[in-house]
Amino acid sequence: MIKRQQIKELFKETAFGNEVRVMGWVKTFRNNQFIALNDGSCMSNLQVVVDFTNTDEALLKRITTGAAIAVTGRLVESLGKGQSVEVKASDIEILGDSDPEKYPLQPKKHSLEFLREIAHLRFRTNTFNAVFKVRHALAFAVHQFFNNRGFVYMHTPVITASDAEGAGEMFKVTTLDLDDTPKKDDGSIDFSQDFFGRATNLTVSGQLEGELAAMAFGQIYTFGPTFRAENSNTTRHLAEFWMIEPEVAFFDLEDNMQLAEDMLKYVISYALNNCAEELEFLNGRLLEEEKNKPQQERSELSLVEKLNFCLGNDFVRLTYTEAIQILRSSKPNQKKQFKYLIDDWGADLQSEHERYLVEKHFKKPVILTDYPADIKAFYMRQNETDSEGRRTVRAMDILFPGIGEIVGGSQREERLDKLTERMRAMNIPEEELWWYLDTRRFGSAPHAGFGLGFERLVLFVTGMTNIRDVIAFPRFPKSAEF
Repeated sequence: MIKRQQIKELFKETAFGNEVRVMGWVKTFRNNQFIALNDGSCMSNLQVVVDFTNTDEALLKRITTGAAIAVTGRLVESLGKGQSVEVKASDIEILGDSDPEKYPLQPKKHSLEFLREIAHLRFRTNTFNAVFKVRHALAFAVHQFFNNRGFVYMHTPVITASDAEGAGEMFKVTTLDLDDTPKKDDGSIDFSQDFFGRATNLTVSGQLEGELAAMAFGQIYTFGPTFRAENSNTTRHLAEFWMIEPEVAFFDLEDNMQLAEDMLKYVISYALNNCAEELEFLNGRLLEEEKNKPQQERSELSLVEKLNFCLGNDFVRLTYTEAIQILRSSKPNQKKQFKYLIDDWGADLQSEHERYLVEKHFKKPVILTDYPADIKAFYMRQNETDSEGRRTVRAMDILFPGIGEIVGGSQREERLDKLTERMRAMNIPEEELWWYLDTRRFGSAPHAGFGLGFERLVLFVTGMTNIRDVIAFPRFPKSAEF
């Protein structure tokens, strides 16, 4: 029995005339003679040539789009354009039929909206073959980057009793009977009778637990699923997504910014070097998509140019206060072209402002620092009040072209008195985070970290425009299919 070979390996062959065996799914079958076969190992299809005059007609009828087949035949040099080899079939076996009347992926262009409705099958298209191979490469590169630098990979809990962001938009976890929940005398739910003996939820971040580990190992990172019960039906939000969160002891904000810049450049470079075929396809796909947009909405850079733009430039570093000054005097703000006009210091910057700084003003990736304390989380290190009495924190956001914020982080507040004071001001109960506060009681040290929403990174590198198209089975309001 000849051992099965992957199609991508056959494309490297130069020894023609040998008998080979391949298995895959039929993309198209033309003229009862030419099968385009793909096994998922690469984007290119292998042409299988069928001797239809000597093949059973019943078998030919079963070679339909989507069918899984095994082919044994002779590898020959192809005379057709765009392919180096093909297989002249001597034997074809149907492994799995596909009814052409019911199979939804016919050989034509399908909209991304339609493909989301059949997410269980969309991996079989060229677009999603490319997207998810790039996603794989980026995930591998993230682990490789941190491993090469001696970081410890931590698995932080998915079920937690804390709310790291203080936002309250969490999915509750319970085993209580929702039709007959136990109640306290005041009418509230008695979570002491629940599985964990208290109210719990799905995590919004592994950061707080990551900080605990960093205070022992020095440098750690997490890479796992996080959840937000935010009712956002946008192209940039998911209810379930993956987060990369390093935490490093004895780091300040400058160290943190450099680590984030190094990591982003490393993983983008890895994708460019290891996913050339996929990125070339996605680059072409994006160029076609751009043709349908009005001229003023088209990107100035192609996908590959955008990736190299981030690799070839040092990231600009500027404070929030400097950014507000630039935005306030900018032409779009003065001509009221921004949807959210910038008037006063303290405004929470929107994607349109972030993209203006990156794409129009600096034409480089930007790292914004020192945000107003009132719009940032409780754990960020507080700066001294400035001459105008404004309070800022040692926060940082990295802004990329076409996407806006891609990384958010900060130097953490290591001073116990300052941290508890901030928690009280934000109504965060100290007794629930006693374990977190212990890191400030016993050997507290300066430390910093950041969070990178992995899907935002995949969105940027693949050039896709909807975040639901870069995760296998997207979770968003009113949708938990598959």
